[in-house]
Order: sequence, then structure tokens, then C-alpha cells
Amino acid sequence: MEYETTIRVRYKETDQMGVVYYGNYFTWFEVGRNEFFRKLGFPCGELEERGVLLPVIETGCKYIDSAKFDDEVIIKTKLSELKGVRLKLDYKIFRKIDNTLLVEGFTKHAFVDKEMKPINFRRRFKDEWRVLEDLLGKGE
Repeated sequence: MEYETTIRVRYKETDQMGVVYYGNYFTWFEVGRNEFFRKLGFPCGELEERGVLLPVIETGCKYIDSAKFDDEVIIKTKLSELKGVRLKLDYKIFRKIDNTLLVEGFTKHAFVDKEMKPINFRRRFKDEWRVLEDLLGKGE
């Protein structure tokens, strides 16, 4: 299942050529990720309060087209892998007005504690793990 978040490109996110600076797409992945977990019912801030951190351990991004100042963009976030102490989220970012695909990317994360040691999320947070597994099981 994909979760959607819509944002508007701010002027400060553009470069001298008037297009969104490439690094900002990773910030938008973070926006999508936070909204993804919020919509699942366990926001990242709440997970951190419960001793779970999700550092990024790998990323990738394919740039297809450019967003410009004041464009509305839709960030679609989807869970694509859940293995042991890791998960992978896929992102697609579209320009809202014409539904043009701008970027495809991913982030991989590890479930760790505040000392950055891996934790068994599946065992400690059974209900949340089940929600994540159900998302993968739907194959959406």
C-alpha cells in the first residue's frame, strides 16, 4: 500500500537554474517516511520515545524530471522489504498538476536502540511488526 503526502516546492529548495536542488529529494523522502509511519499509527517520534531509532543505512535515487518553484508534488511512500533488523521504503515523487514522475528512490533503515545497537523489533513490538508485515503481504 502506498501512502501519499503532498507538499509545495519552496523557493529556497531551488537552485540557480530554477529547479529543485537534487539533494532536496532526500529531504522529501524523509517527509514521506515520517507521514508513512504517522499514518500507520506509530510516528517516528513515538518510536524514538520507546527506544527505537531508524537510521538510514543506504539510499538511492533516479532523477527523471525536475520540479520547480511553487509546484505541488506528491510523495508516494511504500514499504518494500522487511527483514530481520532492516526495512526498505520506496518513494515516487510526482508533479501534481500533470502527474509527471519526477523521481524514484529508496531508503534502507536499521532498527537500533539509542546506543545504535540492532534491536529485534519483531519481538519487542509485535503489533507494529504485524502491521508492517500485513503491508508487505498485500503486495500493494
